[in-house]
Amino acid sequence: MINARHRDRVEALIRLGVEEGGQIAFGGGRPPGLAKGFFVEPTLFVGVDNSMAICRQEIFGPVGVLLPFDTDDEAVAIANDSDFGLSAGVWSADPVRAYQIARRLRTGGVLVNTVSPGGGINPFAPFGGYKQSGLGREWGTAGLEEYLETKSILWAAGNA
Repeated sequence: MINARHRDRVEALIRLGVEEGGQIAFGGGRPPGLAKGFFVEPTLFVGVDNSMAICRQEIFGPVGVLLPFDTDDEAVAIANDSDFGLSAGVWSADPVRAYQIARRLRTGGVLVNTVSPGGGINPFAPFGGYKQSGLGREWGTAGLEEYLETKSILWAAGNA
């Protein structure tokens, strides 16, 4: 983590996840042998539901949750039941199915069957979130349009 305050915040969220009933599948502490610095082990929670803080907060740390689902509709509902929407990932052996799911997600970007190349940022594509993850877009044509003063001129047909 960038500093002790940030590490302490991530650790507090991990403790809250346990208090709310989540189980740590691995991680959850500070890595041994790294007394100097602000490290937190990669941590994975299971046995959680989407009402828990560990599922609802932007943690900005190495903490993940596994939320089971039975159908595509349920997966989309879980993903969209968030105050945030910067990015998402969809993995499927069926690329058409993955694309259909990606279109339904309320996020600014979706990675399909890939990890985040270059941090998930492509300077030729718009970047930005939905909901509390941001307003507006950076990069690409949409990002450049942020700097334009667009004008519309309308007149009635026949009034040349």
